[in-house]
Amino acid sequence: MKIWVDGTLRDAADATVSVLDHGITVGDGVFETLKAVDGAAFATTRHLDRLTRSARGLGLPDPDHDEVRRGCEAILAANPVPLGRLRITYTGGLSPLGSDRGDAGPTLIIALGEAAARPDTTAVVTVPWTRNERGALSGLKTTSYGENVVALARAHAHGASEAIFGNTVGRLCEGTGSNIFVVLGGRLLTPPLSSGCLAGITRELVAEWSGAQEADLPLEALDEAEEIFLTSTLRDVQAVRLVDGRELPGAPGPVTAKAMRVFAERAGADPNP
Repeated sequence: MKIWVDGTLRDAADATVSVLDHGITVGDGVFETLKAVDGAAFATTRHLDRLTRSARGLGLPDPDHDEVRRGCEAILAANPVPLGRLRITYTGGLSPLGSDRGDAGPTLIIALGEAAARPDTTAVVTVPWTRNERGALSGLKTTSYGENVVALARAHAHGASEAIFGNTVGRLCEGTGSNIFVVLGGRLLTPPLSSGCLAGITRELVAEWSGAQEADLPLEALDEAEEIFLTSTLRDVQAVRLVDGRELPGAPGPVTAKAMRVFAERAGADPNP
C-alpha cells in the first residue's frame, strides 16, 4: 500500500508523522472519506469544499485543493481496487503538547483502503448519548471521533451496524457516520443541519435528487416511521429493517427503493455531481 504524506508518496511502513502531531495529541484535524470505484473518486469537488469548511471551523488554513487532488490521483493509481475508501486527513501539524497549535503548518495524509459493498438493509439502535447541536465542533467533520467509536461499539454489541443519536433537546440527529431519513405519512424527511448533524454529501445529493424535505423531528419519530434509511459515502442509500428491535416490514419500502434507484442512476451518470 502507498500513502501520501505531505506531498510524497510513501510505502505504508514509511508513511509516518510525528507523535507530537496535533491530530494525534488532541484530535485537532478534519477529514473526508470518498468512495472510489475502479480508480475514480466520487463527488470530489463537494468533498473538498466540505474539507475546507471543516478546516475553517477549526481555524486551520484552507487546504490546497490542487495538492489534495494530486495526492488522491497518485494514491488511486498506486493502489488499484474495485471499490475503495479514499481517506483525506488534514491536521494541525507538529505542535507543543497541549491545546495550543504550533506554527509548523498542517499535515496532509491521503490513504486508500479496500471496501466491500454494503447490504441493501441493516439494523440500527438508538443510544443514550447526545449530539451537542450548539458545540464548537457541531457540523464539522473532525478527527475527534471518540464518541462515535463508543456508540458504534454499542451498536455492534446489539447486532446493529449503526447507532443513532438524538441531540440535547431530544430531536432526531444522525448516526455515527451517516445521515438518517424517515418516511412519515408518505413524506420523505431528514433532520435539518440545525439539529447538529453533519452536512453529508450523500444526504445532500439524495435530498436534491429525491425531493426530501428537512424537518425538525423528535427522536420518537423512529417509532412511527413507515420507512427509514441511512445515507453515507460507502452506504449510498441503505434501508433500515430494524430499529431498536422494531421491524419495518418489506424494507426497503417503495420510497426508499426509489431513492436507492435514483441515487444509483444519477451517481453512475456523473462521478462529480
